[in-house]
Amino acid sequence: MKTRDALLLTLVAGCCLGAAQNPAPAPVAPPTPWLPDLGDGTYKNPILFADYSDPDVTRVGEDYYLVSSSFTCVPGLPILHSRDLVNWTIIGHALQKQVPEEHFNSVQNGGGVWAPSIRFHSGKFYVFYPDPDYGIYMVTATDPAGEWSAPILVKAGKGLEDPCPLFDDDGKVWLVHGWVGSRSGRNNILTLNPLSEDATKTIGDGKDIVLGADFKVTTLEGPKFYKLNGEYWIFAPVGGVGQGQQAVFRSKTVDGPYDMRLVLAQGKSPTNGPHQGGLTDTPDGRQSWFLHFQDRAVARGAEGRVTHLEPVVWRPDGWPVMGNDPGNTGTGEPVLTFKKPAVGKTYPAAVPQTSDEFDSPKLGLQWQWLANPQAGWLSLAEKPGSLRLFAQPSNPSMVRQPNLLLQKFPAPAFAVTTKMDFTASQPGEKAGLVIYGAPCAWIGLVKTATGLRVSQTTSRASIVANSPDIMVESAGAEVRESTIYLAFKLAENSRAQFSYSVDGKAYIPLGTPVAVAAIRNSWIGAKFGLFAIGVPLPGDPPAAAPATAHADFDWIHVTAPTPQ
Repeated sequence: MKTRDALLLTLVAGCCLGAAQNPAPAPVAPPTPWLPDLGDGTYKNPILFADYSDPDVTRVGEDYYLVSSSFTCVPGLPILHSRDLVNWTIIGHALQKQVPEEHFNSVQNGGGVWAPSIRFHSGKFYVFYPDPDYGIYMVTATDPAGEWSAPILVKAGKGLEDPCPLFDDDGKVWLVHGWVGSRSGRNNILTLNPLSEDATKTIGDGKDIVLGADFKVTTLEGPKFYKLNGEYWIFAPVGGVGQGQQAVFRSKTVDGPYDMRLVLAQGKSPTNGPHQGGLTDTPDGRQSWFLHFQDRAVARGAEGRVTHLEPVVWRPDGWPVMGNDPGNTGTGEPVLTFKKPAVGKTYPAAVPQTSDEFDSPKLGLQWQWLANPQAGWLSLAEKPGSLRLFAQPSNPSMVRQPNLLLQKFPAPAFAVTTKMDFTASQPGEKAGLVIYGAPCAWIGLVKTATGLRVSQTTSRASIVANSPDIMVESAGAEVRESTIYLAFKLAENSRAQFSYSVDGKAYIPLGTPVAVAAIRNSWIGAKFGLFAIGVPLPGDPPAAAPATAHADFDWIHVTAPTPQ
């Protein structure tokens, strides 16, 4: 019997479900792995315990929309929606394929979509995003959950990063961005560009308006541009991904000069590097809030960069301070729990989608590939109610296997279970449940010369994006069944124990726990998901060939781990 995500979220919200007639006891859905809404008018951080890095947010009426980096993953630019800044769900993606398409038809770890920004202007949503190897792009939509326009290259060039527009009240449009030193030879600088009225291209020359060296700060990047009470404000992180702080720059004119203040730092809190994000307010304008990331890799987490929510108070001198500031220093520190934003209503608890019954004719919004998807990778119609993955040629490196179907780690500890039926004809074909990280590790069925084998296979303990890796079986056993249940349980120490079952009841641990971390230089947290891989073919990337194997996944369930 399938347990739907919708059921899970409804039960989390405290509602009861039952049959309309002759009601039977409602099925008890397992608890979600991480729920920020504490149910008593307060919340806990992170509000998103998943890799929604470099978040930006905009409010339209009573609705909040969040966008984040997606790097090589496709579809890219996930769009999340909330009514209270605490409870979020995925409503779509602003980028269905990465451009240039040929380049992103193969895995480009560390490249692709870096820190984006989202704005609403004159009835239209705008998302600006950088590709540090090509330039700054822009996409638009009237419905953020609907179809977005094709990307427009607003400013070409290598090393351009983290763009944010400002639609000024005099009709002028501006764009501020940072620089990637490894690609441009410049960094620690924010540059201002005038844009055309339709925001599709830069006009005139750019001007460097903030230099980190002038303020004795390093790694100045990720700017978000605002006009508040007639003044120009740039909210920008400094100090680096793992240990940085949040700075705010203020000027009476768009091109400066700007003054600076540090408004958020770790202080005595356990939240390292609290910085880079977006400012918003409540519908009545009485409260201000700031969303930012924390790099969990520094805290030995595999999740990547998770999202926190901080209250913002405006001081008598006109500067903001974020989080707690008990010493009244003007530099706050992150909150662990706090009263929810005063949006005037109470909304049900919600989390981004994870579990999937594969009953929909479309792939769930939680799923992403590692490259632009190609025809013939999957079907939701070949076996209704199941996801069919067709085996694609094996890549020499698992970290560069484009057809891994993945989603983000949703919590510091969770459990994943799936039911799979595998059809294979050639020795070496395989399918199963994978953790994409350092190391890569999977459990699944492998076709052998004599039958089928359940295998737990792991790469080297430490791998770097785009490097070759060697996969070695850690444990395995011969099986007769082509239908199998696969699982892993991730503990809070980021160690994953794989297991399998032939009846869905008794699970057998396979191999020793795997210590999982994010892949270095990929800029994304560890992910998990499903795969079907065939035999290797010549060429780089491997030549396309008709799939001779496929795997049908009946469902995948993501839950809180059960006690040992």
